[in-house]
Amino acid sequence: MTIASVSPATGETLREFDEMPPDAVRGVVESVDRTQREWRETSFADRARLMRGAAEVLRKRTEACAGLMAGEMGKPLAGGRAEVEKCAWVCEYYADRAEEFLADEPVKTDASKSYVAFRPLGVVLAVMPWNFPFWQVFRFAAPALMAGNAGVLKHASNVFGCALAIEDVFRAAGFPEHLFRTLLIGSGQVAAVIENPRVKAVTLTGSTPAGRAVAERAGSVLKKTVLELGGSDPYLVLEDADLEAAAATCAASRLINSGQSCISAKRFIVVDAVRERFEALFVEEMNEAKMGDPTDESVTVGPQARTDLRDELHEQVRESIGAGARCLLGGEVPEGPGAFYPPTVLTGVAPGMPAHDEELFGPVAAIIPAAGEDEAVAAANASTFGLGAAVFTGDVARGERIARDRLEAGACFVNAFVKSDPRLPFGGVKESGYGRELSHYGIKEFVNIKTVYVD
Repeated sequence: MTIASVSPATGETLREFDEMPPDAVRGVVESVDRTQREWRETSFADRARLMRGAAEVLRKRTEACAGLMAGEMGKPLAGGRAEVEKCAWVCEYYADRAEEFLADEPVKTDASKSYVAFRPLGVVLAVMPWNFPFWQVFRFAAPALMAGNAGVLKHASNVFGCALAIEDVFRAAGFPEHLFRTLLIGSGQVAAVIENPRVKAVTLTGSTPAGRAVAERAGSVLKKTVLELGGSDPYLVLEDADLEAAAATCAASRLINSGQSCISAKRFIVVDAVRERFEALFVEEMNEAKMGDPTDESVTVGPQARTDLRDELHEQVRESIGAGARCLLGGEVPEGPGAFYPPTVLTGVAPGMPAHDEELFGPVAAIIPAAGEDEAVAAANASTFGLGAAVFTGDVARGERIARDRLEAGACFVNAFVKSDPRLPFGGVKESGYGRELSHYGIKEFVNIKTVYVD
């Protein structure tokens, strides 16, 4: 079976890949397992030297990697370059901090000596999506490899070129040849890889249904999982907010990665006292975005990753309008080739509409009215998702109180848009998944937290 990489901007087939047969997959996992047994005994200094080398290779290959992302999933070049730099950052961050994060922790007990040690689990399977095809791999791989684990990557089928490029970054940096390998397989083979006894844990970034399937399969063989799933992040705009700044920040967040980000703003819950003014400013900001060829340096919104995803998004917009939402901007599929969808703003969005209840994975904003703070918070939390959230207010203490104590999400920001940062934990609650990536929490997800007691 062959799997094609297709340009979402033109519909052109870029490259075809032969899917690995099951016996070849088992052979790769076996070689990775053998390599990990040696790698786990290497020093942090040696691992850090190689991880800094990976950062160096990434920076040297920035243009090639950004071009690959533009071709395979339509990311505008500026976004691709920024993604590569962020990958280099996370490599350097864990090269600098892993030894500190995983140092033995002494605990005073009745023993002459007792402490907690952090030891690698082994081979970690990563099932990754297409929307940030480099970043979402490196944010798992950098801490996992620095902890002494090995990795096998099952990437989304439309970004197999990116998957192979990532494998080659580690190889070019001097890592052992079989420490990190890509599996060119479809979703039908994932269950068998999870069940392979050489695989010790699984991390997945993707949809909630995919997370359920992986968690069920991993649970059946008692393997640790970390799941970063969908999101429908609410952004609360209160009556004392700086509306110009809020509108600009909200539009920037909604259009990150052409709207295809789990932590981009999706639901804008605006109090009635300022809603009309915010809508006018927000539409103006959204309308300034330039949609087009992702290799055009002036373009900020590229195509959606696949035509079927664009069509599903448009159907969500159509159904919401049919149920009473009003379209203030966009909302029509443009003529011509490619999976393009324009920046779109819906208002009057209410429960029961897809724009309210479902994740909109594209450049579509849903404005939801609220009478005041309490109603806005209730609307924000009235979601099955809980990945990120933000609140805009002129009273920073008020905003911090809402972010810390009232919003049900894994990351809550005040007067800023939600973003991931290697120094802070990243992950969600409810149907947005469980476990954490990044920071010291992330590197400890795939280690044996071992008690050592010496009488």
